[in-house]
Amino acid sequence: MKPIEMNDIVNLAKNRWFVYAWSEIYGWLANSWDYGPYGARMKENIKNLWIKEFVQKKDDMMLLDSAILMNPQVWVASGHVWGFSDPLIDDKNTNERFRADKLLEDLINNLWDNANILIEKYGVTNLIPESWSVEKQKEVMVWEKVKNPNNWKEWNWTDIKKFNLMFKTFQWVTDDSSATIFMRPETAQWIFVNFQNIVRTSRRKIPFWVAQVWKAFRNEITPGNFIFRTREFEQMEIEYFCEPGKDLETHAEWKENCRIFLIETLWLKEESLRFRDHDKDELSHYSNATTDVEFKFPFGWWELRGIADRTDFDLKAHMRESKVDLSYFDPVNNRKFIPYVIEPSVWLTRLFLATLVDAYTIEWDWEDTRTYLKLDPKIAPITVWILPVVKKISDIAKPIFKQLSEDFVCEYDDVGSVGKRYARFDEIGTPFCITIDSENYDAWNVTIRYRDTMEQELVEISKLNEFIRGKLK
Repeated sequence: MKPIEMNDIVNLAKNRWFVYAWSEIYGWLANSWDYGPYGARMKENIKNLWIKEFVQKKDDMMLLDSAILMNPQVWVASGHVWGFSDPLIDDKNTNERFRADKLLEDLINNLWDNANILIEKYGVTNLIPESWSVEKQKEVMVWEKVKNPNNWKEWNWTDIKKFNLMFKTFQWVTDDSSATIFMRPETAQWIFVNFQNIVRTSRRKIPFWVAQVWKAFRNEITPGNFIFRTREFEQMEIEYFCEPGKDLETHAEWKENCRIFLIETLWLKEESLRFRDHDKDELSHYSNATTDVEFKFPFGWWELRGIADRTDFDLKAHMRESKVDLSYFDPVNNRKFIPYVIEPSVWLTRLFLATLVDAYTIEWDWEDTRTYLKLDPKIAPITVWILPVVKKISDIAKPIFKQLSEDFVCEYDDVGSVGKRYARFDEIGTPFCITIDSENYDAWNVTIRYRDTMEQELVEISKLNEFIRGKLK
């Protein structure tokens, strides 16, 4: 069986209305994408499932919505102004720019089992280049003669410089440094800054959760792999405020919560996921524990989401910068403390791509090859497709569309042969097709066809909505 390649996913996404190149008629803006009619619906379905599982079903969760532009001091306090950067290196021969840590990751992957020799040879404690100093990254690149991945010629690298990932913009009518503000690189800081307001207005007692879903922006040096790494993306984040000392226990619970959601709600295959706990020397300065949930994309294992124990770092940082007390008073035990925070964060756009990859299915037989998206019906962009066998019976088919669209996302199509329409609906991931012909209609029946098995069944028109609701459960 031929392995699924990234080109297979990209071609389906472009041809079946999932993802378009951004500003394509003007020559495209590199690594920028628009979500077409089916991509927008599918992404919204994933988002709504996440909100249902982690907000709607929780009695101590709040969903908030924050501004893209914030007071620039927020990003000073959080460390983003000075520390939110990637190691940038240039090839002097071609003037191309790369992330040094990503070039080193490729080196390590190519060395396979021999990669451990780097630990002894260069005195590093792990094989995670992101955690190495820039001096150590440059040393390894020089002595291992890491080549330009675009032309495979001998290296001629500049020194490594730290490149801040935040997009700058300006407020008021001037564009000097005093008017500089930033587009948010994450959604979490707004929750920390408003912690006092949340406690006061919600009257919630710790532990409680605050969730947010919205866009973030990062000036990535090396965006790519389709929609995996882009400069504009959507995050779904939760900040779980708990008592100090209970954070590690809560972190472990969240690992299981995330596993259940990915496998049982989104139908991702268990073998496509792995949970990688950060070593102590890899942890961020604010973290007690961090776990990356990685997914096996066609281009390798890459981070899908993170689960971090952020301790009390953020609230303390904003207290120092703002001079406002963000501690919490526990009325039950009559004590005051600064809460610890567990942060399960996931890139919605990466989750969208992982769902496409895992659902992409090819079936071979002696006569034909069938490609379809085996999506959970709750995620599929179209739940029911209505197709009359021939166009001239649209007068009896349109009322059935109207009947079903009261309860389900439906689409109507009467163009082309039934077989070709089935193939198109399969590639979009539509779980149910309703085929209408005059003979069965005269007996008050229609045919429902199932995407995964291609089996067909007669259903009474008056019971059609109820029948599909039962199947969705």
